Amino acid sequence: MAFSSPSVAPTGTNPVARRLTPVTRFFTLLCGWWLLGYSLLVCADLVARRYLGVSLQGTDEIGGYTLAGLCAFGFAHTLLVRRHTRIDLFLSRMPAWPRAFAHVLAAIAIAAFAGLVATRGWAEVADSIDFMSVSTSPLQVPLWIPQGVWFAGFALFGLVAGILALHAAALLLRGRVREVNAWYGPPTVDEEIAAETGKDALR
Repeated sequence: MAFSSPSVAPTGTNPVARRLTPVTRFFTLLCGWWLLGYSLLVCADLVARRYLGVSLQGTDEIGGYTLAGLCAFGFAHTLLVRRHTRIDLFLSRMPAWPRAFAHVLAAIAIAAFAGLVATRGWAEVADSIDFMSVSTSPLQVPLWIPQGVWFAGFALFGLVAGILALHAAALLLRGRVREVNAWYGPPTVDEEIAAETGKDALR
């Protein structure tokens, strides 16, 4: 939950986030359709077990892959719309410059974390390809396929986080503290209300 300062005046929409949002939103919608398809698969499995006495193999396994992929791709869009959980209890009481500096440090830290996870994710994919690893299940899924989807999600997250961190740092260096606090801090109460009512431009 964010306790946001009411002293930050509106500065419009973050232009970088506005340009990147259609890309992340596309993948978010794609994940939503995939989740819908998986839900239908689970329903079919339940009906088959109840009335036909058979089970569709691999439903649980596909569910695990689905969860990993949805989370990885969801991180980027969540970052763009500033919905990652942040506590602003102390930041809201800080002067504008220190608060902006803290927001830039947070953006850099997220970018570094996303880059590290994406790098390690690619290492896993490469190992699975080299060793031709498959899942220990009846499906015998080549592991590079679900791992590749997982890696792609984190690669997108790393790319978005890196661009946002560079933009935030550039704004701070140019002395545009107001924009940094408005665009890279936790959302204000008004912004949260706009998002919930469907008036958020980035959603």
